Amino acid sequence: MPIGGDSPVTVQSMCNTPTKDVLKTTRQIKKLERAGCEIIRVAVVDSDDAKALAEIKKRIKIPLVADIQFDYRLALKSIKHGADKLRINPGNIGSKWRVEEVVKAARDRKIPIRVGVNSGSLPSDLRKKYGGVTPEGMVEAALREIEILEDLDFNDTVISLKSSDVPTTIESYRMVSKKTRYPLHLGVTEVGPVRVGSIKSAVGMGILLELGIGDTLRVSLTGDPVEEVKTGYEILKSLNLREYGPILISCPTCGRCEIDLLSLVRKVEKRLSRIKHPIRVAVMGCVVNGPGEAREADVGIAGGKGYGILFRKGRIVGRVKEANLVRVLMEEVEGILK
Repeated sequence: MPIGGDSPVTVQSMCNTPTKDVLKTTRQIKKLERAGCEIIRVAVVDSDDAKALAEIKKRIKIPLVADIQFDYRLALKSIKHGADKLRINPGNIGSKWRVEEVVKAARDRKIPIRVGVNSGSLPSDLRKKYGGVTPEGMVEAALREIEILEDLDFNDTVISLKSSDVPTTIESYRMVSKKTRYPLHLGVTEVGPVRVGSIKSAVGMGILLELGIGDTLRVSLTGDPVEEVKTGYEILKSLNLREYGPILISCPTCGRCEIDLLSLVRKVEKRLSRIKHPIRVAVMGCVVNGPGEAREADVGIAGGKGYGILFRKGRIVGRVKEANLVRVLMEEVEGILK
């Protein structure tokens, strides 16, 4: 799974199950795979977690990243048991010889390392130097850790600089992108539950991606990690950076709407969730913008009073009663995808 260069921006997530529970963790990863997750990270907090990696890898199809904090021995065990990548903070691994052991093992197995800087664990000397958590401090922390790896002749590296504050995140990535050519893993950390977290993530990562900054991303939400993957793709699709699954267009409704548009949209959205191929579907409620949006979609509905005009590839193909709209619309979708 390439990261950086001309490769597409990849979508990652992280399990919230105990890694040592192989069955539960594998089930969650398979759900994430079906949602489109391309790289999955798991926490390795003890030896049992590290040992579980080998069995988990046998059961999944996507790269498996071991998230290590503090204990270099867990990094070595994770590599031994087949981790495809490490997420570490060299600054909290300990003595230089411990970092050297980890780097040597990663180099021997030809696996990359992500250097992760988080605003919540910024080194105290940098907080003091910059008067708190600042983009300058975040970047200095990242470059300090990168220097440790470079001194050990290791360059297969990805960088992340995550803050729960969106402007701090944006400026940190902007600054580091001018100072290094390493691939960047985007994220706004600890953003909260799905609705608020999705908004903050979309604003932060959307601005960076539009500037051409970022090679892979994780949307960090409190809840089901499947929502992280779905949101990640929606961010990329909104910027025309990836095609994955349907794009559903629907109007916000107003007093002109004479069909039960909300019910239609919910039913169509549920049916479309099973489709992985890119297709543009419009469900519009009235004659103002409805015909234009429906005509521009691959398949679309423009609502009238108790009926809808059905469009396919810009052409009117029929006038359908409201009760039959979802069925007929999905038949057209399936016809295009054959």
